[in-house]
Amino acid sequence: MKLNFNSNKMFFLFVLFFSTLITISSNSWFGCWIGLEINLLSFIPLISNSNNLMSTEASLKYFLTQSIASINFLFYIIFKMMLMKTFEMNNLISILINSSLLMKMGSFPFHFWFPNIVEGLSWFNNFILMSWQKISPIILLSYYFNKNFLIMIIIFNALIGAIGGLNQTSLRKLLAFSSINNLSWMLSSILISENLWLFYFCIYSFMISILCFLFYSLNISYMNQLFFSNMNFMIKINLLINLFSLGGLPPFIGFFPKWIVINFLINNNLLLLIFILIMSSLIMLFFYIRITYSSFMFNYLKLKWMKIYIKNKMFYLLNFFSLISIMGIILSLLFFF
Repeated sequence: MKLNFNSNKMFFLFVLFFSTLITISSNSWFGCWIGLEINLLSFIPLISNSNNLMSTEASLKYFLTQSIASINFLFYIIFKMMLMKTFEMNNLISILINSSLLMKMGSFPFHFWFPNIVEGLSWFNNFILMSWQKISPIILLSYYFNKNFLIMIIIFNALIGAIGGLNQTSLRKLLAFSSINNLSWMLSSILISENLWLFYFCIYSFMISILCFLFYSLNISYMNQLFFSNMNFMIKINLLINLFSLGGLPPFIGFFPKWIVINFLINNNLLLLIFILIMSSLIMLFFYIRITYSSFMFNYLKLKWMKIYIKNKMFYLLNFFSLISIMGIILSLLFFF
């Protein structure tokens, strides 16, 4: 399988990346708003597909929700400029601006659109939505946030991301709730420093890209397909390593950014926040164990309806990069001993 893009798709993809640079490098709120609008208008042609009704519906839902968030963001920054000298309204305005940015990234309490839109997108568009589309809102949030309000949002993101995926059988929706849960860790790192958020975001984007490419290569969208598929043992190992790394299991590389965030939160005496984040990560690991259970434990071949053969050089490269997370074991031994 190969990812096929025509010239129009490549153009909109370039504009999408360029609009993010406009947003994070602007020195005014209006410049940031213009960058967000260009980002929205460039992502819609990427996800819309006239031959797929689910993609068309997802693009319409995405346009409506992001337009509402953009209108609210523009109204609140105008309201902020009008009341710039009134310090009594600063907390309210910061909460309102934060709310519009949280709606942009699919965070609590505006997370309802996120799993529904994810279900109608391709795996490549899902990767962009779960990773690149979060950069601009989170960077803008780091400029002007209300700490107490953000801590409350972090707690609810962790709980909803963990509880929301309990009854999901769709791998797209499960990764969507996993993204909501990881968003709580990203917002926690924003409380500390932008460099820590950038480190966590790079590791998370690396892991989610491998998983999206893996499910795209296997042409798998639901958990029961893992039950009926006769996969190679290396594919199973690859799936196991990447899911456990995304969940933050200690031997794997996904544990290290969470470990650093936990250490900084301990130094800031946010013990209740740490407890909720760790408990939610344990529930997420339960999801990932449930995914790998059907592919590892059910080895009765008469139940396997599909044989999967992958003749793709990129997939072997994918296996190599996924095994890099095993280096986390060596790093952990060096840290502890």
